[in-house]
Amino acid sequence: MNKLLLALVLLAPLANAAEIVGSTEENRVGQTFGSGTGVLLGGAAGGPIGALVGAAIGYFSGEQIQHGSGQSGRAFLVKNDDGSLTEVRPNRLPLELQDDAARLAASN
Repeated sequence: MNKLLLALVLLAPLANAAEIVGSTEENRVGQTFGSGTGVLLGGAAGGPIGALVGAAIGYFSGEQIQHGSGQSGRAFLVKNDDGSLTEVRPNRLPLELQDDAARLAASN
């Protein structure tokens, strides 16, 4: 019984009353793919400096290309206990928020 109480006391800070307050589009895949492509092309054209410049250009253009092609993903804005807002991808949502996310996605 003491071990159960100890486990509950140690896990209590992990329980939060976070709530989903909205959703936003998420283009992280385009950013990642664009920066990787930019590193390769910039590095081939201009060496190490070109790789850095290519990564920066690819990062921003990859985001715009993903958005422009209509392939943007969805991320949820979660309000934490301390009042801060964080952007969370659907695969990173806590279990207690996944039902709310499904309802929000169905309504949009």
